[in-house]
Amino acid sequence: MSGRIGIAQRLYQGQVSFNFVGRRRTWYVVSAIILLISVGALLFRGLNLGIEFRGGADFAIPNATCSVQQARTVAEAKTGAQAIVTSAVNGTIRVQTESLTSDESSVLAGQLADLCGVPKAEIKVQVVGPTWGSEISKKALQALVVFLLLVTIFLSIYFEWRMAVAALVALAHDLVITIGIYALTGLEVTPATVIGLLTILGFSLYDTVVVFDKVKENTRNIAGQSVLTYSEAANLALNQTLVRSINTSIVALLPVLAIIIIGAGLLGAGTLLDLAVALAVGMAAGTYSSIFIATPFLAQLRERQPAMRSLTARVTARRAQAGKGRTGDLDDAGGDGDVGMTTRAPDTVRHQPKRVTRSRRSKS
Repeated sequence: MSGRIGIAQRLYQGQVSFNFVGRRRTWYVVSAIILLISVGALLFRGLNLGIEFRGGADFAIPNATCSVQQARTVAEAKTGAQAIVTSAVNGTIRVQTESLTSDESSVLAGQLADLCGVPKAEIKVQVVGPTWGSEISKKALQALVVFLLLVTIFLSIYFEWRMAVAALVALAHDLVITIGIYALTGLEVTPATVIGLLTILGFSLYDTVVVFDKVKENTRNIAGQSVLTYSEAANLALNQTLVRSINTSIVALLPVLAIIIIGAGLLGAGTLLDLAVALAVGMAAGTYSSIFIATPFLAQLRERQPAMRSLTARVTARRAQAGKGRTGDLDDAGGDGDVGMTTRAPDTVRHQPKRVTRSRRSKS
């Protein structure tokens, strides 16, 4: 416990520093690879949309004695189309078919009840038309657009437009990765998944705002000094909030993992799995993006300003004059370079003439 608090204090005071901002090219490459995999899975595999989006009939058979293949054969024989049949840990078999009328779904439910040795009344039947799913998608898209618009306005007023852009880039990063995981794994996309996606936007934004608030504090009136560049001050803020970000993410992920393992794994609650997976992936991606994407991208935008370039030049000149400048090009530390940085400014040495004693002055 004391060791963890010690490292947190050292990070906050700048005695220990991880070079997040200076090595942003490395993080960009890692994120680009993950994003390419996610987009590729989305394009070539696509999303496994639930019946709420594509329309169809869903039959949940509890304590079924039949096999998945037997249930599939009966469903496909009745509908004349391919059926999706899955089995849960608790013995429930789920049969999904194309859209059926009420009479057709009642007949198929009776056939499945006879096959699986279950009373017809215990089979849960859900018939959904494709228009309902399209309405959900439309409402979700509207909610997303409104959310992003409000976020942009808030961040632009409270911080500045560059921080708003960096936060939106991080949000898009988290969304693409989460959707790509669903496409890659073939997990079913349901309304619960959409709820999970909208929820992780708030979590990702919260973590980013916490870091940006510290960056704002560290960089206030930064152009009036010549000790730290903007990238170094932002990197210091990132280190100061690092332990808080990690602790917050761990605390938030623990109950979500419990939902996945206990709720979906042991109890077989599929809706919980749809929601929890989106939350877990989104929270992990949000923590990563707030540290490795949002702040480095913000520093890159700010270092392109003439005032920040002049600041970098003054810091370089001061350190060179002090004889303790670092090797490498400091200008690249604020651009696209991969240069190591320290968060604490090097000490400067003042050279003053030696004082002559009063006795020596009298002799001379």
